[in-house]
Amino acid sequence: MLLSLRKSKTKIEENLERVMRKADISAEEDLELERKLAKKLKVKDGQLCISQGIHAGDHLTRTKGFSEAKVDKICESAEKIVNSRFIMGIEAMLRSVICITTGSQALNELLGGSTDTQAITEAFGVSRSGKTQLAHTLFVTTQLPTHVGGANGKVAYLAIEKTFLSMNLKIIYARASTSEHQYDLLLSLAAKMSEEPFRFLIVDSVITLFRVEYNGRGELAGRQQKLAQMLSRLLKIAEEFNVAVYMANQVVDDLGGAVFISDPKKPAGGHVLAHLATIRLIFRKGKGEQHVCKLFKAPSLPKAEAKSILSLHIDRWRPDLSTVLTVYLMVYGDP
Repeated sequence: MLLSLRKSKTKIEENLERVMRKADISAEEDLELERKLAKKLKVKDGQLCISQGIHAGDHLTRTKGFSEAKVDKICESAEKIVNSRFIMGIEAMLRSVICITTGSQALNELLGGSTDTQAITEAFGVSRSGKTQLAHTLFVTTQLPTHVGGANGKVAYLAIEKTFLSMNLKIIYARASTSEHQYDLLLSLAAKMSEEPFRFLIVDSVITLFRVEYNGRGELAGRQQKLAQMLSRLLKIAEEFNVAVYMANQVVDDLGGAVFISDPKKPAGGHVLAHLATIRLIFRKGKGEQHVCKLFKAPSLPKAEAKSILSLHIDRWRPDLSTVLTVYLMVYGDP
């Protein structure tokens, strides 16, 4: 059987064997070719067609070594393993959603208690309005124990702008240089998440590279299509691996805004980004050092806003000594 020569198998390899076995693709065929196909499946699709259903068949067909008949067999087998079906709403509610504190009591109340896994949260606003600071707070709170509002899991930080906090935090970090590179990093991240317990993914900022590479209305359709593909991949990662996704976004001038609103702004990315984000938050600067966050879109929450939500500490949190030591080791490592 494929990959059976290895003594220890990862989750990806075990899933690969299951799919190949159901598709009647065995060691009777060229074993060396099958190993190459397995490698391509892992690289191109994280969990080899099983990452949130089936990877589009035409993507695999265009890969060297995949015939149309073989792709049909693999996708059919993967569908049986995934067992996609309609479920009752109560069943969807009872799935293993993890609630993660934002570190701010006011923002927790605004979000109905916390930010949740299996959802995409978008934060947009002008520069220095608090988007990245919230991201830095979230990748600390995610690593906290569950009894203090954390998720006790790892964090992945995909940076586009140079705003990453240079601390010795136990997270994985990558910086994308092009929009294609950004998408490829998400594919390789899916493979990583299938092997380790990740609970949070941060993308800062989601739209930057698309605004740089696609100029003018003539390239708008192509940009939106590529953006939709990347956002779809983010949603699949969130649901399949039970992680929370946080995206920082930029704003553009709203030329059609109301005349009585001074300096009207709207989030970049258009309708494509608006449809795929679960929760949308708008940040703005308040008086002095104050930051204001307004709930722009949420499926089950009323519109509201929170003031003074960000600070240099996690407010209203009184940890015990063991939790303090846990946070210290996460930030500074072992002495």
